[in-house]
Amino acid sequence: MPSQLKEIPLICSIDVGTTSTRAILFTRGGDEITKHQIEYSTSAQQGSKRNSPAIFSNEGVAVNLNDSSIELEEVSNSPTLSFPKPGWVECNPGHILANVLICLAAIVTNLEIINSEEPLDNTPKTHIYKIVSIGLANMRETVIVWSKKTGRPLYNGVVWNDTRTLETVNQLLAETPEEVKEDLKKRTGCPISTYFSAFKWGWLYDNVPAIKASYDSGDKDLMFGTVDTWLIYNLTREKSFVTDMSNASRTYLMNLETRDYDDVLLNFSNIDKSKINLPKIVPSSYHFGSFSFPDIQKLGFASSHVDQDQLVLLKRQFEGVPITGCLGDQSSSLVGQMAFRRGDAKCTYGTGAFLLYNTGSEKLISEHGAVTTVGYWFDHLDPKVDGEHCYQPQFCLEGSIAVAGSCIQWLRDNLKLIDKASDIGPLAATAKNSGGVVFVPAFSGLFAPYWDSKTTGTIFGLTQYSTAAHIARAAIEGVCFQVRAILQAMISDAGQSSDFLDIDDDNSCPIGGGLLRTLHVDGGMSKSGTVMQIQADFLGHCVTVARSPNAECTAFGAAIASGIHPDVGVYESLKDVEKAVSESESYKRGAASFYATMKNKERKRALKLWQRAIERAMHWLEPVSDDED
Repeated sequence: MPSQLKEIPLICSIDVGTTSTRAILFTRGGDEITKHQIEYSTSAQQGSKRNSPAIFSNEGVAVNLNDSSIELEEVSNSPTLSFPKPGWVECNPGHILANVLICLAAIVTNLEIINSEEPLDNTPKTHIYKIVSIGLANMRETVIVWSKKTGRPLYNGVVWNDTRTLETVNQLLAETPEEVKEDLKKRTGCPISTYFSAFKWGWLYDNVPAIKASYDSGDKDLMFGTVDTWLIYNLTREKSFVTDMSNASRTYLMNLETRDYDDVLLNFSNIDKSKINLPKIVPSSYHFGSFSFPDIQKLGFASSHVDQDQLVLLKRQFEGVPITGCLGDQSSSLVGQMAFRRGDAKCTYGTGAFLLYNTGSEKLISEHGAVTTVGYWFDHLDPKVDGEHCYQPQFCLEGSIAVAGSCIQWLRDNLKLIDKASDIGPLAATAKNSGGVVFVPAFSGLFAPYWDSKTTGTIFGLTQYSTAAHIARAAIEGVCFQVRAILQAMISDAGQSSDFLDIDDDNSCPIGGGLLRTLHVDGGMSKSGTVMQIQADFLGHCVTVARSPNAECTAFGAAIASGIHPDVGVYESLKDVEKAVSESESYKRGAASFYATMKNKERKRALKLWQRAIERAMHWLEPVSDDED
């Protein structure tokens, strides 16, 4: 191949989600050159994977397991994701690592083909692609404990949504004085919950003899980490033992002010740091180490399923390439949607919906049920270019909705109203409004800002006039109402009046920095123009709903974190990221914005009906007394 060909830099993004792993090669502008994805095998799918219903990926994209074009790969006969008991969710750390290697092998094989192809129009070849850095996005809170001596995990990873510690958490909630709870929340930004890593550690210590024996012996052989730490440790020649601040902020062990482990939090979680190794907390854009292919069989796992030819390509393309970006998945989505500024918000519509509201360098502790978390920390940014305090950790308020895309699944699979998830928008669009129907999609209770686990999914207002279109539209509205409610709570936490959500005139919108102006959206439901128009109508004239041009925002966020590191230099600044993306082909094809057209009077009426429905649906699961009439 001629040496004079221009080398176009590519950033490799590894995105390890709850149900899948993917690797994507991005250009500077966010265009995808090639990607490979593996959907995890699960204990629920054993023997029937091809007949399994559709699930939602980390991006909220429906993945149809019946589609023969999707390659289902396993690293052994055991599942990657397992559910040993009700409420328990575990992942196999070796499978996670092997899936990453399989994805990397697939994309370098594709890249080799792309680089060798001649232009279709017979013009001279002018360029080839070269991988210059690696970024990592990962599911947060999931805990893996392994041996430093052997490198082998001592138990499966306990996944973020596992609830085996519910009894312990409820006991802590009952026994911990309110003033202590408040102090803990100020330190962590988080409530006491089964979500967070520290509480999963307690179960591992109590129930895994090898972990308990090692900890009690004081041999300091135990390595404690989340998925990012496990992968970076195994994928770097330096065996780097680190975690970025966005992941560390979800462990319940890090103080948001000091950016380090907190003795009070460690004591509350019964962790003695002299007996266990905790990863160093570093910025999200950082030289984590240089890629090196691990010997997965030495870790006690089956072959990585990477053949000799692929191994040669992997070493040629990846050996020594720096890993310079790492973010928790929701933070990575925030960065991938370029919600960089204070007052920006993002919502990922997946199985549930996850909202982050950027509060800049100011750490706000919510009084309305939101969680305080780290959006990202790029410590080398220049304040002359990207604004004051840009080099400090950027904080967010985070809220989530239990049911979003899964409500559409329910309409498809249980009520048979639609054949496929993408039909929901066209069906809802046939009705001008919900016809008085209000759908509270609280199949798993209500999260922020209502926080009522005793609420059930409820449909109000059905009459003989009601049609499938009315129910479909009401289901969408139920999700969009909850998004508005969370944003309203976050705006209040930020000290702003939420009255502007109900202003009828664009010219009356408040001005000034730090105000909510745009809701950046991605995920499965965001693909429907009907759904996003309803969301814009419920947020009012002062907020624009901006759909991301990139279908892989989470992966792209990790690529940005990697490419903006000074050692890589694909981007010079956040402003440079925005410029590059605005000039890309994917942006020109996929960007879309939605603006409210609903009158304020109509919006207020709809909101009153929604609030009435919420009040009547709440506490439905309260025990019925024998004395009740």
